[in-house]
Amino acid sequence: MSKLKVFHYTKCGTCRSAIKSLQAKGHELELQDIFEVAPTEAELKALIENSGLELKKFWNTSGEVYREMQLKDKLPKMSAEEQVKLLASNGRLIKRPIVTDGKQVTVGFKEEQYETSWG
Repeated sequence: MSKLKVFHYTKCGTCRSAIKSLQAKGHELELQDIFEVAPTEAELKALIENSGLELKKFWNTSGEVYREMQLKDKLPKMSAEEQVKLLASNGRLIKRPIVTDGKQVTVGFKEEQYETSWG
């Protein structure tokens, strides 16, 4: 099986489920705690590009920091560049887990999606 990089938060139940699912499929995982070390702007740009998803899919819209910063109202007025910079500044703003093999990317965890993407 392939080696996957997983951006996660150790106390997140969804992240733990995702990691368990990937390990059960035999993947070798490189884990990066998104709260301790957020992805860099360059990493985020590559993840967004490879995912084929809209930038808004990378926001943790149910997170405390997102709500405190009132980003629901501010994001539509921000450029993609500004949004990526903000995401890179605080891992709590990023939807998790993010899984990548360097080519494809998944955001969040749905077993069906993992079955399709990661076997």
